Amino acid sequence: MTLGAGRVLLLLGLLLASPPARAGGMACDAPPDLLAANAALPATARAATGGSLRILVVGSASVLGPGTSGPSAAWPARLEALIRARVPQIRLEVVTRGARGLTTAETGAMIAAELAREPFNLVLWQAGTAEAVRGLDLDEMVEELNEGLGRIVAAGADAVLMDQQFSRFIRANANVDAYRDALRLTAAAHGVPVLRRWDLMQAWAEADIVDIERAGRHEKVAATDKLNDCLAQAMQALIRDGVAEARGRPGQR
Repeated sequence: MTLGAGRVLLLLGLLLASPPARAGGMACDAPPDLLAANAALPATARAATGGSLRILVVGSASVLGPGTSGPSAAWPARLEALIRARVPQIRLEVVTRGARGLTTAETGAMIAAELAREPFNLVLWQAGTAEAVRGLDLDEMVEELNEGLGRIVAAGADAVLMDQQFSRFIRANANVDAYRDALRLTAAAHGVPVLRRWDLMQAWAEADIVDIERAGRHEKVAATDKLNDCLAQAMQALIRDGVAEARGRPGQR
């Protein structure tokens, strides 16, 4: 059965709506400026308006939810659950690919393989952690990001980058800011949103909302589950903002 235009727009509105109110507020009381896309997601807007959405999530081990209570607690799975809870009628598929210690070149190759296999509307790409931790060549990371983002756009999809996980240990032992800055500048050059995971996690830690580094041994799993849920809420908010910006542009209404 074909959905009427009003019904389709209602589905889009539901998809982009905030999750039900929870203790701690939207996206675990994240600073609002960290939830702004500052870029449009037109392919995602068109797909959601049509009643279907295919999302590819690629990154290192963090996309698989290490340290959580199980695969369903990983942030991509939580993002999928949030969308399904709001819009049970939508045809939604979330494909997640990742492994421990992958570089931007390796995750970029995963993206290329998946896009060659089947189309996606939105690619969520967690990148830059392996390079920062291992002190790998910064220019090579930027080159791989440029190539991968160009490939995603050529495939007719939107992209969102996610930067590194906040860590006091990494901050003390690696020049992580150089890699974070390079990722943001590359994203801006392509007009691509960035989920600023580092800043979000630091804000949550400083507000005593969730701090996995300082969680006790018996609290670690619950804290990691909460972190993944907070990240999923933040990603949902950022996607919502990017779609709203797309629909506010000429030709997207």
